[in-house]
Amino acid sequence: MTETIAEKAAQSGTRFLRPERVKEATLLGIIALSVVVFAFLIEGYLSGRFFNRVTTSVVIVTLLAAAQALVIFSRNIDLSVGSIVGVAAYLTGDFLAATGQGPIVAMLVATVVGAILGSVNGLLVAYGGVPAIIVTLGTLALFRTLLSIYSEGANVLAGDLPPWVLDFNNVTLFTIAGFEVRLVFVIAVLVVLLLQFALARLRWGRRIYAIGSNPSAAVQAGLPAASLVFWSFVGSGALAGLAGFMFMARAGTISATAGAGLELESVAAAVVGGVSILGGSGTMLGAFLGAVFIDTLKLSLVRVPEVSEFWRDAFLGILILAAVILDTLLRNRFNRRWSAEARKAMESSGPTAVGMARVAGGGGTADA
Repeated sequence: MTETIAEKAAQSGTRFLRPERVKEATLLGIIALSVVVFAFLIEGYLSGRFFNRVTTSVVIVTLLAAAQALVIFSRNIDLSVGSIVGVAAYLTGDFLAATGQGPIVAMLVATVVGAILGSVNGLLVAYGGVPAIIVTLGTLALFRTLLSIYSEGANVLAGDLPPWVLDFNNVTLFTIAGFEVRLVFVIAVLVVLLLQFALARLRWGRRIYAIGSNPSAAVQAGLPAASLVFWSFVGSGALAGLAGFMFMARAGTISATAGAGLELESVAAAVVGGVSILGGSGTMLGAFLGAVFIDTLKLSLVRVPEVSEFWRDAFLGILILAAVILDTLLRNRFNRRWSAEARKAMESSGPTAVGMARVAGGGGTADA
């Protein structure tokens, strides 16, 4: 009974305008405005060639933004995703060089490797009680160090991989008005849509939002918080592993430094996409839009010679700060309305249910 009450409370207020939708609509407008501005600054910007570059490049950031969002929803963070990408990419490449297996087996290997590494984070955070930022900072370095020891400084060379690897990134499913829609992009979009549905419609997803919104109230309601946090890290690792496969297919040659620095991009994409760093709020669709914006901006600024690489990196930090400030302002504005709506929805269940409405007071679930 208490679980049902908590889950209903976590969904309250979805009948009205949600801050997630405000953030997503705003971000769509910003993306459109950015494209218009860069179209005037860069010759041939709206060509099919640049579209292909963006849609193939954004795949890795999209999967990592989804991985990051999954743990942030539960009021945690995963700073080891870049290292997981590197380990999964290298081990999968090494496996393919030795066996010559096909893409499905390779994706499964990369995903399993990522899930195993994610389970290490999950065990330490969920059952060890160590703060996620401490655990994942440690495993960021640990996973990278273990990969360096394993590789002994050697690279996995493109010439050692099966021929399909180098062609995988360029497989086109269909073409619309000269713009190619490639398989890797479709895979990333399908993953986002599947996670969006699961988080918005399944009990598991609603519970993730509940523990992120108000962990103590969720535990009092009988939700298995430790198990949910553990599996969110496993899922994050699996997604990072899949991103590692995409990285391998795109780069061909893999070194022990593969994936370094992707942590910042994953956090930036998730937070800019409206995922609250405080947990319990945001959507996978928003994280995807954040990834599109970050990657479009990055690839566009490269073609503007007046903007140095230093300022491109600094701009990512500015975007994160701006997104956190916007999230705080929206959260304060909507918080009272959330609480009022939740209490009204739970009045018919009695005083205890009204108390449980606090689960929804700190955030809300995604709606499909």
